[in-house]
Amino acid sequence: MAHESTTDHHIFEMDLSVDEARRRAEFFAAMGPDWDPVARLKDENEAYRMLYSGLDAQQQEIYDRLVAAGVLPPDLGGGHASD
Repeated sequence: MAHESTTDHHIFEMDLSVDEARRRAEFFAAMGPDWDPVARLKDENEAYRMLYSGLDAQQQEIYDRLVAAGVLPPDLGGGHASD
């Protein structure tokens, strides 16, 4: 396929790097000065551990298959929500 403008088709190019930089700046501004990304990631991982804890045998088998397939990381399950 030729990449040329014709009377029926026109090439349109747009550099989104400035918009992406603005979007990221707005995101971090919205998070505020007290936002701690490391703590939030730790909280998210803990939520996943709780979600995948206390699985019955069938659920554990499915979880193990998803880990083996690379869909889920291996360190999310195995615990108990009360830990």
